[in-house]
Amino acid sequence: MSALLFTDSEWSFDRLKATYDAIEEIALNDLKLDVYPNQIEIISSEQMLDAYSSHGMPLMYRHWSFGKHFARDQMMYQKGYQGLAYEIVINSDPCIAYLMEENTMTMQALVMAHASFGHNHFFKNNYLFRQWTDAEGILPYLDFAKKYIAKCEDEYGLEEVEKILDSAHALMDQGVFRYNRPPRLSEADQLAKAARRAEHEQKTFNDIWRTLPNMEEEDGEAEERQLEVRNIKLPEENLLYFIEKASPVLKPWQRELVRIVRNVSQYFYPQKQTKVMNEGCATFVHHYIMHALYDKGLINEGAIIEFLHSHSSVVFQPEFDDQRYSGINPYALGFAMMEDIRRISTDPTAEDRDWFPDFAGKGDWRDVLKDAWANYRDESFILQFLSPKVMRDFRLFALHDDSDEAHYEIEAIHDDRGFRRVRETLARQYDLGMHEPNIQVVAADLEGDRMISLRHETHAGRTLDPKTKEDVLWHVHGLWGHKVKMDEDAA
Repeated sequence: MSALLFTDSEWSFDRLKATYDAIEEIALNDLKLDVYPNQIEIISSEQMLDAYSSHGMPLMYRHWSFGKHFARDQMMYQKGYQGLAYEIVINSDPCIAYLMEENTMTMQALVMAHASFGHNHFFKNNYLFRQWTDAEGILPYLDFAKKYIAKCEDEYGLEEVEKILDSAHALMDQGVFRYNRPPRLSEADQLAKAARRAEHEQKTFNDIWRTLPNMEEEDGEAEERQLEVRNIKLPEENLLYFIEKASPVLKPWQRELVRIVRNVSQYFYPQKQTKVMNEGCATFVHHYIMHALYDKGLINEGAIIEFLHSHSSVVFQPEFDDQRYSGINPYALGFAMMEDIRRISTDPTAEDRDWFPDFAGKGDWRDVLKDAWANYRDESFILQFLSPKVMRDFRLFALHDDSDEAHYEIEAIHDDRGFRRVRETLARQYDLGMHEPNIQVVAADLEGDRMISLRHETHAGRTLDPKTKEDVLWHVHGLWGHKVKMDEDAA
């Protein structure tokens, strides 16, 4: 029998270190996880609220919207309307996890397993994060962004900076490459280019001698940007990218602000597509590790009961007619699917063998899970791995939604005839195209009247509401400086 890592709820740095080492041994040698080096920091509830407000990032530039979120979350927390997360984890190298100082020692163990090994492994290995983010460069880039925007506020005024950031933030969801993009510079190369631009601005900026409204770009930078504009093939899905490169009115420092916002938006894009998988992976990992600690005699019955109470709350799924229902809980669905993959790999039913012949009964559940974590996003993961058992457990059914009909029709339930239809319907709900408008640049007269033409590619005939359309046109006009029009494909 091994010595207990802790026997009461109080944590200390020595206990954290010993518990981390025990968790790491299980994560690396049993689960065979592949993770970035970990950096764990203990913060207060006030600091956690501050991290909430700035997308959970340790470094972030100033903007009034972050303060607005902080004030709202602080009020809700103080009045007891919402709690705080036990942790925040950053997709960076090293992987930074923030733990709440108010946590008990059991909860510190849980969140280290969850964040520092579950999320960490997913960040490092999933193809979306590998393709679209640079974990090693994000923190230096955010440090540059924070200093650069502060410098712009000093030189050009807070109001001028906010104008650009307000419009860029409003269009953030339209500032990502969804499918294809130009070859990506590393964050280090981006920093080097940004530093050269900033240095040039500093050398050429002089209010006394300035006679032109636009600061001149360095010849090489201007030629490079013009070449990039000529090479953009329309339609262009990344609205902020096109504006940054081709806007007739933006000054170099304003283009840099737009570039910063779209880079931040691109960094978070994979997380929006992998909520079920990411949380399912982390929840499965912490569940496995905490039980392994108990089986090894490293934590006692009180700790495992406290853990199970917290875990059960996290993966609780209210019924559709429960007043607490607000959709499918990604923790619940993700964890259920990970556990189900493990079951199918080791103890399949005849039904499982029919549905999953590639891995049913093969016994290598670790390899199956790690392959899934690396090569799928939520939509494709559900299409590939959602089993009839999980559909029955969640009592899933599919609705036919026809705007011309007065009532919904239940078109499929969790039975032999409806399984595939239910699975396809659920998977479509995790397609971002179902939730975010797809607004593309389809034409731009760069040498004539400078008008830019946009098109909203509708999904299932859903057009933008008038207020949203008006806001989009207003913000694009603010960054473009000339006439903007938008059509909608209502097919």
